[in-house]
Amino acid sequence: MSKLEQVLILEPSGELKFKGPFTEVVTSNLKLNNPTDKRVCFKVKTTAPRRYCVRPNSGVVEPSSSINVSVMLQPFDYDPQEKNKHKFMVQSMFAPEGGIDNETMINMWKDADQTQLMDSKLKCVFELPPEALQEATVAVKAVNVGSSASDSDMKKVLDECRRLQAEVSKLQAENAQIKDDGLRQRKATPSDNTQTFTTEFAPVEQRSAIPPVLYLLAALILGFIIGKFIL
Repeated sequence: MSKLEQVLILEPSGELKFKGPFTEVVTSNLKLNNPTDKRVCFKVKTTAPRRYCVRPNSGVVEPSSSINVSVMLQPFDYDPQEKNKHKFMVQSMFAPEGGIDNETMINMWKDADQTQLMDSKLKCVFELPPEALQEATVAVKAVNVGSSASDSDMKKVLDECRRLQAEVSKLQAENAQIKDDGLRQRKATPSDNTQTFTTEFAPVEQRSAIPPVLYLLAALILGFIIGKFIL
């Protein structure tokens, strides 16, 4: 069975325009005209229910009458490069005989014959004044440049960490070699206990002193650059 043609006349018929800036609620008005001699029930739906508030979102349009619907877009950070895909749909059907309260309206839509429903679709259009559009574009570019700079700084940090790690490994190897040389010297040259302890532990003190300094230096460099990111 073919779909019923919408009997309500929508103004506007195809687009809901919202004019920024979008730092506060922006309202677009939709007028529903009923040119017939019957009462028509309507309900408004959207693909982005968290972004809009609609008043009234449902109701009855009396014969040869009209009703105004306010569609309120909630504040958000507008990105001119982001494609808007928000849409609205106005569903309608002829009202049954008798009175219609809220409970009757809910049950009526719940049990409605889908073949008796009519609908119209509208897409949302966001508009900005030229000066506001330019500011938004500049802000987006600034964010992109900042991201690129952050990536570059992070690469430098990683390179510096690798360099410091290699330096620490090199010093550890040198200290191990010094310790081995000391052990060989102790075995080759008999000496008293005091001389033995002095020769044996000197390299260990050197190995334990130098690496912490390098670790501290690496921590300071990381802290400085991470502080730049946070600020």
